[in-house]
Parts: sequence; structure tokens; C-alpha cells
Amino acid sequence: MSAILVARDGGDTAERALDTQTRRPDAVVVVSAGTSLARAVAGLPTADGPEWLWLLPADAVPEPDALARLLAAVEVAPSVVIAGPKLVDPGDRALLRSFGESVTGYGATVGLADDELDQSQHDADDDVLGVVLPGMLVRRAMWDLLGGPDPGLRGSDAGLDLSIRARLAGGRVVRVAGARVAVAPSPQDFTRRRPLGAAAQYRARRAAQLHRRMAYAPGAAVPLHWLSLLPLALVRSLGLLLGKRPAAIPGEIAAALTAIFDGSVAGARRTFRRSRRVGWTAIAPLRIPPDVVRERRASARDREHARTGPPDLVRAGFFPGGLAVTLVAALLGAVLALRLLGSTAITGGALLPLSVDPGTLWAGLTGGAQDGPVDPFRAVLAVLGSLTPWNPSLALVALWVVALPLAALAAWWCATRLSTRTWPPILAAALWMLAPSFLAALIEGRPGAVLAHVLLPWLLFALLEAPRSWSAAGAAGLLFAAVVACAPVLAPVLVAAIVAWAVAHPRALIRIVAIPLPALVLAAPLIAAQLARGTPLGLLADPGVAVPSAVPSGWQLLLGSPSAGVGGWTQFASALGLPELVATPASIALLAPLAAVVLLALFLPGAGRALPATVLALGGLLTAVASVHLAPSSSGGSAVTIWAGTGLSLYWAGLIAAVVVAMAALGRLAVGVGAAVLLSTALAVTPSLVALATGAGPVIATDGRTLPAIVAAEAVGDPDLGTLVLRPLDDGSLAASIDRGAGTTLDEMSTFAATRPAPDESQRELAELAGNLASRGGFDPAPVLDRLGIEFVVLTPGTGGDSELVRERAAEALDAQPALDAVGDTGRGSLWRYPDHVPVAASEGSSSLGALALSAQAVVVGLTVLLALPTGRRRRLAGPGTHHELDDDHDEGFDSAGFDDDGFGDDRG
Repeated sequence: MSAILVARDGGDTAERALDTQTRRPDAVVVVSAGTSLARAVAGLPTADGPEWLWLLPADAVPEPDALARLLAAVEVAPSVVIAGPKLVDPGDRALLRSFGESVTGYGATVGLADDELDQSQHDADDDVLGVVLPGMLVRRAMWDLLGGPDPGLRGSDAGLDLSIRARLAGGRVVRVAGARVAVAPSPQDFTRRRPLGAAAQYRARRAAQLHRRMAYAPGAAVPLHWLSLLPLALVRSLGLLLGKRPAAIPGEIAAALTAIFDGSVAGARRTFRRSRRVGWTAIAPLRIPPDVVRERRASARDREHARTGPPDLVRAGFFPGGLAVTLVAALLGAVLALRLLGSTAITGGALLPLSVDPGTLWAGLTGGAQDGPVDPFRAVLAVLGSLTPWNPSLALVALWVVALPLAALAAWWCATRLSTRTWPPILAAALWMLAPSFLAALIEGRPGAVLAHVLLPWLLFALLEAPRSWSAAGAAGLLFAAVVACAPVLAPVLVAAIVAWAVAHPRALIRIVAIPLPALVLAAPLIAAQLARGTPLGLLADPGVAVPSAVPSGWQLLLGSPSAGVGGWTQFASALGLPELVATPASIALLAPLAAVVLLALFLPGAGRALPATVLALGGLLTAVASVHLAPSSSGGSAVTIWAGTGLSLYWAGLIAAVVVAMAALGRLAVGVGAAVLLSTALAVTPSLVALATGAGPVIATDGRTLPAIVAAEAVGDPDLGTLVLRPLDDGSLAASIDRGAGTTLDEMSTFAATRPAPDESQRELAELAGNLASRGGFDPAPVLDRLGIEFVVLTPGTGGDSELVRERAAEALDAQPALDAVGDTGRGSLWRYPDHVPVAASEGSSSLGALALSAQAVVVGLTVLLALPTGRRRRLAGPGTHHELDDDHDEGFDSAGFDDDGFGDDRG
């Protein structure tokens, strides 16, 4: 017999080990890994009698009796043409690397004893479908008949394919338990000393499987298999995404493309037809049944969980602590929003009603040429409005009513990731719903800020779990997109946090770095448009209605207040008959306990966990400071700064995280200290709570109409009906805008329009029209009204001061305008009508480019949703007094997920 040694990256241990064999080979041939084994064997002389070839990597270490035991096994069984030894780990001979292979019903390779402890559990069963090439003993005559390994299979499945063809040629394949060969951790491959990574290994195995399928299939089925390669790869890619194995998707696509252009299939099919003697039914008993496949995959997952340990997620019980704080928050929220209960819509501040039906909400995502690309915030509003499809505006009312319990629940859940005790998450939930910036957003009617505050804890929770869970990474991607859509100014600090988190977890680098991808795709058209226009800072502008606000001082920002009124303390002090000077000292005194605990957390045991929290808080504070110095938007000719409240929400989140860490270190003192912090914080935000309860802010209940009823009725038959809305301002100016249809809705607002650097021609024309209508003269507005499609003019009520004088002069001028007929006063202002109005042609729909962009965005978001869905097997973890179900999708490898069988194209002939 002859020993064939295949050299790969150096190593001559096998050649030296052959000298110690009790049965030494008659000839030894050393070939390089790139040399064809078939040509090397063809050059060997033919011996009398049965001749055997022993294939060994040059760095293998066969035990002294390995060859003798292999030959002994085949000499007593003339039908055996291939025998394989136990391949063991060089460092631990009790660890099996490979000991036989088989396939599933659809041709996927299954190792019968890969990476298992050798407990003689496989010694009794010697008949197998196949063995790997390293260590294989093969009869020379069968080798010549089969033509050696398939040239199209380099490494993966080469030994299995040779064994299958040997079986179909009428021979037997066995594994010999007594023969042991130590090999490097890549037993399937002759060409590499180091094993492939998980992604590369998956690609190699899948490419090998597709090659075998094309080689084995009947001639009539080959075209069908070939045409199905790419569609099947796309379907399987969705399965890989659901199976939390997105890193395998490039390998799946690459394997399909390799199979499509595989020129070696024709030669493999000729060799297969020439050597085949029996049908596929002869090897059917040696395939792995589906129930065994499922059992093996479950065992592989269990072994992986035993190796990595369970993910440490929720450990504090929701009952009763989490439930109690959520119910208290719900009761408080209902009391504070009592005046809004029963209303169908709300308006005021940055609030407007939504479109009348979900179809209009979603149709608006393609945008229009007039206002430029749509904001990603519009997608958030479309999702929110779809929750109440009979009246999308009702979803905003519900948000204002349940905002506090939603925020409390989110913060409680996130805090359970930082503490195993019951009290700290409860404290975190209470502090989060009492955040000054959150209450200010509710008072001032800022839906983007409210949503961002509610979603931030869920985003932080998902980011914490992203390094170990694909579901968490997918959820983090969706939440990041939603938070950034609601508060674009948070994007820089959140991206920096994600990069830092990825650096801290290099094994999950790609998984974490990809989290901002959905947000980037959603904002791509707007990013391109703002950069092309030269207004990159416009990307940070608050979405929705641009509402000016008084700029807070540095002290006020440090106290968490986004307004100049120190969280309402200035007005509250005046109402109590106290000087306004006490507002800031009162806030400082009441928030001092919270600040003291945050500082204390940096010096208590576990300070290493408090440091990232304080860095997060610092990032939020710097974002708030930068916000008040940036004014990318404009409203009525006045610059509008970015609202500081969203940055302060992130600042407050960091502070609360530090408090939770401190509570864990304080032991028995935690409840008393936490209660003091909670009480003082509640007193600090008392003015805001009073303002919410009394309706002191601009948010009011409405019927959902922004224009008079007669205008809304006319707009039913003319969706492009134009209404000129004139709004007197406190500074003595007059703001003008054109509302189409029944009125401008919140989802129609555009930051691209609000951040326009200078008035365009249409704005100048509108300003000239409004100025002439609001002043006496001989101006004829008919041509402009016809061109703009305007039928109605609304003059809204003044807000006091100079606005009343402006309104009075404008009303007199409009009454004197012969082109207009006075309709009368309405609940939304005085109304005039242009009787000669002729409906203009309907506006063009969305552009094909916009539809294409929306399709790409839908694909990315849809794939992220599939990734976020928890589809893994669930386990229960014990915690203090409770159990919790967790997803088993944190494995970083591919074998345990087990998406190998595609259920299409059985390769049995």
C-alpha cells in the first residue's frame, strides 16, 4: 500500500510518524496541497493484488497502530472500498474532530461526530455514508474508477462526495474506531492548516452542496436546478435573517453565484454517470432522518449555551414592582391629561392633527417636488397613526394620555439590565417619567421629543444586548432609526456611543456598527438634498412644526430644563407671590440629592459601571448646549433653534443609570436614599405637573380641523384647494402660508422647507400677495390667486399686543378688497372667499425616483424587522422570585441555527 502525504503550510509530522507505524506503508509520496491528487496517484506503479492508498495531511499525527487497524478492518471485508479513522484533536486526543459524515434528505452535509468527546459512543456502528479525505484509506481500483476527488470540490465535501460515489459504484464505506489520527482543526480540508471562520465555512459548505446537487441531479432536472439557484438563495437569505444568521447571507449569495458559473459540473456529471452502478435507494438508510436532524441541532444549541452561559437579561420581577410603578404612572398620566380625554385630536405648540386616513399617511412617504424629500419622522407618524386607523389623529391624543406609563415601563425594563434588585428599576422608572425635559415636551406639544423620550430606554436596552443577540441588534436598528427620526440632533452622540460600544465588543463589531444602517437609508434622500443645497445643519433640525422657544441658560440646562422658565419655577414662584429670583435656587436645592447620588456613584463599588453612564449624560448635556446655539430652521421670518429637550433626555438617562448603579452599591441604605431622591425630584418638577394638569401650555383638544368647516367641505371635491392663511404675530408682522385641501397636517411638515436658506420665488410671491391684501391699495390679486389655486383667505385671531393691531388693519383691507367676498367669523378666524376661483389641475404624484427610494427603504426596514423578530427557541431563566423567557439567538456561529435544508431540489437521482 502507498501513503499519500499532502503538504500544507509546512509540517512533516506525518512522515516522521510513518516510521513508527507497526505496519509501515510500502511507498510514501509527498505532494503539495495545490497538486491534483488524481495525477499524483496516476504516477504510482500498479502492484499485484489489492492496493490501498492512505491520504494524510503532512502535519497529521497518526497513532502507531493506525494503519494496521485500518488495513485489518478492510482485509476481513472485501466489499469495503473506503475506511476512515477517528480524527482527534492534537492537543486533546479525547476530542473527536470527525468520525464519519452523512447528508440530510436534501443533501446538506451532517458530521456524525464533530467536536465531541470520545466516549466510544460511535464505536459499534461502522457503516457510514462517507468519511473526510484526511486519514482516508481507499482501494486503488475504486480510486481509479472514480477518478479521485471531484476537482470542483476543494476541501469541503470532497471526501463525502468521493464516499457517496463509491457507495453508488457498489462499494462500502466504514469507519474504524480503533484507528486514530490527530489532525489540525480543519479535518475536511487538505489545503488549510487554520480553520475557516464561521461565515467562510458556511459559504464553502453551501457551495459544495450546490455543486453536488448539480452533479447528481438527473439531466432533465439540471436546467430547473440552475434556474432556481439565485431565487432559492434569496429565499434562503430571508430564512437566514429570521434565523438570526445575517452574516451568512453574503456566503449564501456567493455560493449561488459560484454554482451558476461552475464550469466543473459537466466533468463531474460525466464521471458520476461512468462509475454509478446502483440507485439512490441503496444509500437511503444512511441518510439522516429529519427528526434526527432536529435533535442534533437542539443538542448543538444546548452545548453552545453550556459553553457561553445564558444571557443575563431581565432579573428583577415585573410583579409587583414593575406593575405597580406602571399603574401609578398610568393613573398620574390620566389625571394630568384629564382635559384631553374624549377628544379626537389635539393641537397647539408643535402639534397638528394627522391626515384623515392611514392611506394618506403612507402615500405621503414618497414626498413631493415642492417640499423636497420627506423627513424620516413622517414614517414614524405613519406607524403611529396606523394604530388608530379610523382616526389617525386619535393616536396623538392617546400618546399624550399614556406617555407617562409608557416612559415608566421602558425605563423600568432598561434598568433591570443594570440591577438585580427590585427597588432600583422602580426608582429609575419614576425618575424617567418625571424628567423635566419630558414634561416640558408634553406641555409645549412636541410629539417628536415625547416619542424620543419614550423610545430611548428601549434603544439603550437593545444596545446593551446587541453584542450577544441578533434580535436585539435588529431591534436596536429599528429603535435607533425611530429615535433619530424624532430627534435628529441626537444622531451624532448616539453614533459615537455605538462606535464605542462596537470597539468594546470586537467579536460583534459588524453587528453593532450596522445598527445605524436603517436610519441612514431612511434619511438618505434628505441627506443628499441638504448637502446638495449647502445646508448640512438642516439635517439636525427638529421635525414637525418649527416653534420658536426662549433659549435657556447654562444653569437651566444643567438642571435639566429646556426652557428659560427653569421648568416652570419662574411662573410658579410668581403665582405664589415669591420673587422670580428664587426659581433657580429652588431647582438647585431640590435636585441636589440626585446630583449627590450621581457623584457618589463614581466612588462607590461598581464605579466602573457608573463611568459610562456619566459619559452618556455628558454627551446629552453637550448636545443640549449645542442645540441652543444652532438655528437651522425659520418660522415667520424668525430663526428657530433646535429644542434642547431631546439632548437633555439623554442627559437625564445617563444620570438615572448612574443612580441605579449607586443603589446597587448602597445596600440597605438604597431604599431610604432612593426615596429621598424621588421625593426631591418630584417636588422639583411640581410646577410642570401643575401646568400639565391645568392646561397652562398651548396643547388643546380639537376636532381635527385646522381650517373652517366650509373650507373642509369644499376640499372634499378639490383636494388641491388653496387657502391663504394670514397669522398676526406679536412683533407686528404678518405670517402667510398656503394650506391645501382641508389644511396642513403634522405629517405634511418638512424640515427641508423649514431650513431653506433664503426665500425662493414662490415665497416672495406669497409675501407680496399677503402684503398687498393686508393693506389698502389698487392691487388686483386675481391673477396671483388663480395661479396659486387660492379660493379662501383666513385671518386667524391675534395673540395680544401688536398682533391685535395688525389683525385689525388686515381685516379692514380684506373687507375693502373687491376681488374677495366676506364669509364671516369662524372659530378659526375670519374668512373671505374668492368667488372667481377656478380649480387648478391636480398636482402630479410622486416621482419614479421617490418611489424607487421608498422601495429601497421598505426593503431595508423590512429586513431589519425580520431580523428583530425573536424566532429562536425560548428558555426560562431564574431570577429573584421570578422566571423569564429569553431568546436563544445569541450564538455567533452558524451550525447551531441549522438552516441547511431548503426543501427544494432533492439531489437524489
